[in-house]
Amino acid sequence: MEVKPCRSYHGRVVDRRLLESADGRSAFKLYFVSITGRAEPERFEWERSPLDPRRVEAALRDLSLEGVGFAVLFPHIAKCFRFSPEAETVLDVQAFDTSDNLAPLDLNRGEGWLEFACYAEAALAADEYRAWAESASVADYLAYLSPFTDAPVLSHTKMGEWFSRGA
Repeated sequence: MEVKPCRSYHGRVVDRRLLESADGRSAFKLYFVSITGRAEPERFEWERSPLDPRRVEAALRDLSLEGVGFAVLFPHIAKCFRFSPEAETVLDVQAFDTSDNLAPLDLNRGEGWLEFACYAEAALAADEYRAWAESASVADYLAYLSPFTDAPVLSHTKMGEWFSRGA
């Protein structure tokens, strides 16, 4: 297996909002997340990005996303998770290029693998899924916001080290 180099990762939730459709039926919780400590901080940190989170929120509104769920928004990628209308105990995900007016992104990683989530997305997904499962109504679910704030990854080189070691 060839392991490609990976950049460091320290995700931080910097803002939380609720996006509701005009008719009030669809709603997505918005989690704005920065990745700190990387080169090109303007590409990964909301605080240094030329993007305005309000414009990203407006662009999401213009997409007219249907359903109930949450979105994890970085300056370079946005992932929208919704509880599936076909089976509401399943999370569907769709990805967009935040810096390109939310152009769709393919989550295919090759060989039949699909990208699920980075650490912050996975932690938020766990909290949101638990809240969905434990809520008696959509209103109860929407009243909950994940308290998750900080996602430092101790080592971003361990996979490469593991596969490059002598047998």
